[in-house]
Parts: sequence; C-alpha cells; structure tokens
Amino acid sequence: MKKNSIALGTWSWGDGPAGADQVFGNHTDVNALHEVFNTAMVNGLSLWDTAAVYGMGASENVLGSFIKDVKREDIEISTKFTPQIADNTEDAVSHMLEGSLRRLGIDYVDIYWIHNPMDVERWTPGLIPLLQSGKVKRVGVSNHNIVEIKRANEILGEAGFKVSAVQNHYSLLYRSSEKGGVLDYCKENGIDFWAYMVLEQGALSGKYNPEHPLPADSARGQKYNPVLDKIQALTDTLTEISSGYGLSCSQTSIAWALTKGTTPIIGATKTKHVLEAAKAKNVRLTDEEVATLERAADAIGVDTRGEWEHTME
Repeated sequence: MKKNSIALGTWSWGDGPAGADQVFGNHTDVNALHEVFNTAMVNGLSLWDTAAVYGMGASENVLGSFIKDVKREDIEISTKFTPQIADNTEDAVSHMLEGSLRRLGIDYVDIYWIHNPMDVERWTPGLIPLLQSGKVKRVGVSNHNIVEIKRANEILGEAGFKVSAVQNHYSLLYRSSEKGGVLDYCKENGIDFWAYMVLEQGALSGKYNPEHPLPADSARGQKYNPVLDKIQALTDTLTEISSGYGLSCSQTSIAWALTKGTTPIIGATKTKHVLEAAKAKNVRLTDEEVATLERAADAIGVDTRGEWEHTME
C-alpha cells in the first residue's frame, strides 16, 4: 500500500440524506467531479475516503463510476461501516461492506472503518472475517476515544489483527484527540491518524467571514456563521503565515495538519481544491509557526465538536 500524505474526502459528492446538499449547501455536478478525480490522480493524490452513509450511497456511486477506468493497484479506497444504518442481523458489518463494494465496483477495500463507537463490543468483531477473507486489507476506527481504541485493538488482537488507523475530527479549532492522548497512542503503536474537518468545512479556508458567510440554509452555515467573527482572528494569523510560503489560508491549515504527523482528509469538489492540496502536501511548518497558530486558535475559544462525536479528553 502506497504512503499517501493526504486523503481526498467525498462526503460532499452526491445529494441526499447526509449528502452534499443538506450538509454543505452544495449541488455537485458529476462531470465536474470527474474532472476533480482525474486532476487528483494526475497529481499523485490517489487515496479516497467515502462512506456508505454519505448521501446514503450516493458518494460511493459517484466515486465508483470514476474508478472503473483506473487500475485497481493505482488507487486506494477507504470507506466505512456506520452503525446507525446497519441492518439488525449478525452479519450487518459484512452486509454493509457488500453494498459498498457493489456501489464502488471493486472486490476489496484498502481500509474499512467502524464509523463511530456506538457499540465497540458489538461491531468490532465484525471486521475480523472481512480481514480474513481479504475483502478488507486494513481496518480503522473513527470518532473513538483512547479507551475505545484500545478495546477495539484488544478485540482484533485476539484474532491476530490490529487497528491500523484512527480517523477523528482534528483541526486548529478542535484538538481534542491530541489533548486526550489519542495522537500519542497512535504514534507509539504505529497507527496512522487521519484528520477530518481540518478546514472545518471551509470555515478555516479564508474564503468566509461575517460579510461573506457560508450557505445559510446548510448545516455548516448554521454551525459556523454565528462564530465567523471570532474565527476571522485565526484566519488572519493563517494568512500571515501563509505569505511566507506562497500558500493560501487553506493550504497552511493543511500544512499544519501534516506537520502534526497526521493524514488530513481534504474535501474536494473543485479542481482548485485538488491543486491546492497537491501544492501543500510537501510543506511543513516550523515549531514556532505551529505554536503561533495554536495560541491564536486557543485564544478565540470556539468549540467545533460535532453533535455526532464525544470529546476525546
């Protein structure tokens, strides 16, 4: 499996429940997304993250329509089992994977995640037969705290497997996984840490401010627009540091996540998002710059924890 420094997220690909229109206020065009996909592959960004719950299969369907023209060994696919939409059977984890494989048009996924810790004891064992069959190459857990990660690792370890990656909300505005010891645990145990919402759904991109808010009728607009005035102090600091690297505010947020040793997941709905990520993937900030950004973030006191996640501390 190739080592990719950045994953491209497809949460906002396709409309429907928990999809682009409701969450992001986007209405994505499939042809435009195909160009995004092709641009990413040309620029060496070949790690794609999706989930069965994104648009209730819509995201996987769109991604699957693109990857059919790519050699399987040239692309890495990450998708997720979401407990809230599981069927009430003993093989629910396997059943959801089969649906994902069908929509994606592939016969295995490179990494499969338990999307949240709704019931670690119940769902984690369902990953074991998928690893044994080869339909899943690696497994990870998302939105789990350190106690839940350790328990998942114990369950998998009884069958000779392990948690290979953790995927949690992690950004300048939300560093709960760091404060709760999750990042250190991952580093100490050879576990990849994937950081989602690094740009806080665009709020840290520098594109939005009180005069130019996010789409008001979207979930992200309702969450971030009321605090854009506070967030602007951080984006101003990001912009100042960006100038020294010839980067945008978004790119410096990505560079911060990379400097912290994480794999940031960047939502990509436009080719410029891909090109920005490609330029940022080799940039690392200085310790002083990281400290400056984190002090600025702490000073504004904005809590961006999602309603679906519990604190990691």
